[in-house]
Amino acid sequence: MAIARTPTTVIDCPDPAALATFYGALLDWKVNLHQDEFDGGWTDITDVTGQRYCFQQVENYTAPVWPEQDIPQQVHIDVDVDDLDEAEAAVLQLGATKHPHQPGTSFRVFLDPAGHPFCLCQA
Repeated sequence: MAIARTPTTVIDCPDPAALATFYGALLDWKVNLHQDEFDGGWTDITDVTGQRYCFQQVENYTAPVWPEQDIPQQVHIDVDVDDLDEAEAAVLQLGATKHPHQPGTSFRVFLDPAGHPFCLCQA
């Protein structure tokens, strides 16, 4: 019997609402903005099955430097896409940045608006 259920990935960032909006648009998931005093530094996105990513505000946030490890990545997300070129254009329009280091051909590395690496992977 499991001790816990429904794991959630929490991503540190400087602006939870902005990063949730980015990933909500990327995945077409619902953005749940929290407005009360306690949850003001916390936002999440959910899909129709209840899968969830959370975004937590961190004071003095420093973006990772990838692939170097001076400031290691705090999280890495891979998402499958049908067409790498179309998906690249779409994430750039959302505010992602293509990383200059591209170590493979079946995937592309980008940085989200908070500087976290993520990959678009050929499905």
